[in-house]
Amino acid sequence: MTQHPATPGLLLPDTTTTDHDAVHAAVAVLPIGAFEQHGPSLPLVTDTLIAIAIADAISQHHKVFQLPAITFGCSHEHSGFPGTVSLSPATLAAVITDIRTSLAEQGISALILVNGHGGNYVLGNVVQQANADGAMRVGLYPSRADWAEARRAAGISSSNHDDMHAGELETSILLAAHSSYVRDGWQSHDHIAPDRRHLTTVGIGAYTTSGVIGYPSQASAAKGHAVLDHLGQAAHALITVLTSQST
Repeated sequence: MTQHPATPGLLLPDTTTTDHDAVHAAVAVLPIGAFEQHGPSLPLVTDTLIAIAIADAISQHHKVFQLPAITFGCSHEHSGFPGTVSLSPATLAAVITDIRTSLAEQGISALILVNGHGGNYVLGNVVQQANADGAMRVGLYPSRADWAEARRAAGISSSNHDDMHAGELETSILLAAHSSYVRDGWQSHDHIAPDRRHLTTVGIGAYTTSGVIGYPSQASAAKGHAVLDHLGQAAHALITVLTSQST
């Protein structure tokens, strides 16, 4: 049976149990987002939409089993803004552990966690522990280096640090993949806050009143498409590591 890739633009995978090459793929892909403020023009579900878009891009280039997204993350630094809802790190870790156990029972040997929210710090520890117990290889994607390379590939000159939240990168990805979620006004919402060393203590509201840190005015759908295409193809390196028999 031939591979049935994910249909771009769908928020939930349309895979059926008879799509043999998908449900029996060696690698599963789990998008993990958040439900938090992204300024006045991007939705609370921005990080989830981004994680889904990256997972879609991976599935277009590689044979993987794409899972539906986890739509809540650890967004406590955004709690000062209305609408933000968080899970505790322990809850998020437990959900992923349960999913990993279920996938292993299905015979899937590796899992990629596609993280759309930088504040989901616990995912790094989840991956460390998962690989230590040896039941299933797990990878976290994209890394900071992956994001930096994707920015360069798309012609985005701003850095991961300076364009941190609801900026050029995130707005570009949504314009490319889910433009109906973007409200007008993003062209004038640039805000710079280079020194944020106490963010996890005082929250992001101490550094921005709009919720934006970055350069959304420089965003474009073309840049978003280029970012997603790069990340979709570049996942090959992690998939190779996860499926390699070497240790």
